[in-house]
Formats: sequence, structure tokens, C-alpha cells
Amino acid sequence: MTDAQPAFTKEASTSLDALFDGYRRFRAEAWPELRKRYESLADGQAPKILVIGCSDSRVDPQQILGAAPGELFVLRNVAGLVPPYAPDQAHHGASAAVEYAVRVLKVERIVVLAHAGCGGVNALLNGAPPEASDFVVSWMGIAARARGAVDPALEGDARQQAGEEACVAVTLSNLMTFPWLRERVEAGDLALTGMHFGVATGRLRCCDGSGVWAAVPA
Repeated sequence: MTDAQPAFTKEASTSLDALFDGYRRFRAEAWPELRKRYESLADGQAPKILVIGCSDSRVDPQQILGAAPGELFVLRNVAGLVPPYAPDQAHHGASAAVEYAVRVLKVERIVVLAHAGCGGVNALLNGAPPEASDFVVSWMGIAARARGAVDPALEGDARQQAGEEACVAVTLSNLMTFPWLRERVEAGDLALTGMHFGVATGRLRCCDGSGVWAAVPA
């Protein structure tokens, strides 16, 4: 039996052409080298690192960190936020991913990866566009206190970057409200790290436990 050819409208077919071309390149160029690795992962995953990053199309954690398939468990959402621990009956996509990574996969490190020019942070600092009022405004409310951490004397890119760094601090702080995560951190078998990627520069900066940011040597 052969796979049936999918039927698409002209508009859908046009929009999918680039994806299909990308898949064909993957099969022709990457798959031969990666096949054995994917086969070894077919029965399960065992990543050691959870990366919490932004949904922004310019910031792919696997590419930036040079990771192979199966090395990173990745959670991406607007501005890379995690809300405080709240085990109620509401829908908690970010918290569910954290729970799975920490309690089931037992990752050893969590990286919160921010980036320059984050639209979510811009919405937090300057207000969201009206088209993003249904969900983005409420979501960015998770990081409302980050606004107060930004020096009011800052302007432009400096203010934006300070907001991005402050949002990383909020997520790191919120992660520590998860009791089973905090227990592992205090036991020394789970570490939390903040990072910031410069889209225009390709430079990665890292935040240590004291909140000081420094460039990662290239």
C-alpha cells in the first residue's frame, strides 16, 4: 500500500510548497546522517535540559544551542513565560510542560531563553496592538512586575533589553514556586539558568545566580 497523495486547494498548496521543499531537503541532506539517532529515540526520550523560550520565529533554541534531536525538551510561548504554581482545573500548558520535564523526564537543568526584540515584552512595556488583546495582554500580565524592575531612565533598545531580562527573572522566580521543582533545586540535582540571545548579533548572554548578565564566549 502506498501513501495517498493529499488533496489541497490551490491556495493551501501554494502555502505548503515551502514546507514540502524543506521536508525534501531534510530527507535528502539531513536524514541520512541523523537516521540512526532518530531510530535510537523511537522508543523514548531522555533529554537533560528543559529550554523555556519564546515562540518568535527567529529564535530556535535547538539551532542557537547547537543541540541534536532528543537533547532538549523545549517549551515555547509568547515571551517564554511560566506562571506561578497553581494546580487548579484551569488549562496550564506551560506548567504541564514544566511538570513533565521535571517530574517525568527528570531534566537536570532549566534554561529560560529570552531574546532581543521580543514582541511580548514590547507589549508589556508599551501596550499590545489591538489585534492581540484577546489573549496576549492577559498572558503578559504574568510578568507585570517586570515593568517595575526596568529603570525608568532607560529608553529604546536599552529599555527593551532590560524588560527582556526582567521577564527572565520573573519566570525563574515563578519556577521556584513549584514545590517539587524547588525541592530538586535545593537538593542540588536541578539548576536554573537565564539566557538572552541577540538576534542581530548572534551573541548569547547568560545570567548567574546573583542576577548578573555576562557574554558567553564564542
